[in-house]
Amino acid sequence: MAVTQPLEYLSQAQINKFYRDGYLIVPEFLSHSQTSSLLSRAKELLDEFTPEDHPLIKFTTSDEDHIGDNYFLNSGDKIRYFLDEDAVDSSGKLTRDKARAVNKIGHALHELDPVFRNATLENDRLKALVRDLRFHHDPVALQSMVIFKQSQTGGAVPEHNDSTFLYTSPPSALGFWIALEKCTPTNGALSFLPGSHLTTPIMKRFIRLPGGGTGFEQLPTSPPPSSDISEKPRENTSEGASDGNYILEVCEPGDLVLIHGSVLHKSERNTSAHTRFAYTFHMIDSSPHAEYDEKNWLQPTDAMPFSRILDVPNEITLATAVY
Repeated sequence: MAVTQPLEYLSQAQINKFYRDGYLIVPEFLSHSQTSSLLSRAKELLDEFTPEDHPLIKFTTSDEDHIGDNYFLNSGDKIRYFLDEDAVDSSGKLTRDKARAVNKIGHALHELDPVFRNATLENDRLKALVRDLRFHHDPVALQSMVIFKQSQTGGAVPEHNDSTFLYTSPPSALGFWIALEKCTPTNGALSFLPGSHLTTPIMKRFIRLPGGGTGFEQLPTSPPPSSDISEKPRENTSEGASDGNYILEVCEPGDLVLIHGSVLHKSERNTSAHTRFAYTFHMIDSSPHAEYDEKNWLQPTDAMPFSRILDVPNEITLATAVY
């Protein structure tokens, strides 16, 4: 996988590891100051949450009962609050303090909030990384969120891949997940199945249903593609990895996790006394390199199209083995 252009930020070893395993930990991607600013701003946004003006929408990552009302579906160009599944009782009242009830805030932080915009669209280090990785020709950013995995109450996120929820043809989703606090085995650190992006096709996609709301649409499957990337021996994958053997990855504040849209990953419930806050956003390739259609739950608007990342697109990409 030779690189024909000088690398600006990533090493060749890091690039190889990402394409081999389907994810990559980039230590200290954000400085201590940048990370502290994002964490402080996230806590300010929690303080600004006014439950009395909120439809008290619960957020779930399971296959059933996905929220589908306008508050969720029209949040792509707004900053909105989504609550943990058990944070609202049967009468519609919060079961705990508002700051501990919020599951996430999204989905246009990268555009509308100056602190998060600075760490995303105005981040030269991020642009250099995107040029080095060459996963996309002309990437656009979408679906930015702060995820609050609260101590004791932050729920588990089951096994999934991101291209299911941000589907393009061909699949091109790439996740950027930045730890704002230390991520440990007990507070819900991410776990990955290394190499699963090369063997696990996208089986379904999350869509807007014709009659309203959201649901899943099954996709046709095909055998894994043949490429020099996918044919590399499995013994090159992460130490300890085997079929079905997830690798838990601890992170320090400011670490970035790059997540291939097809790699399987998950996180467990936060059983510790410590919160696990993270900032995450995604990129997809833009037309004509990939099609993002009107079925997707999150839609760009005339006032806020998806945000372009690079001033000059990548002429060549390395993502030859995506599903």
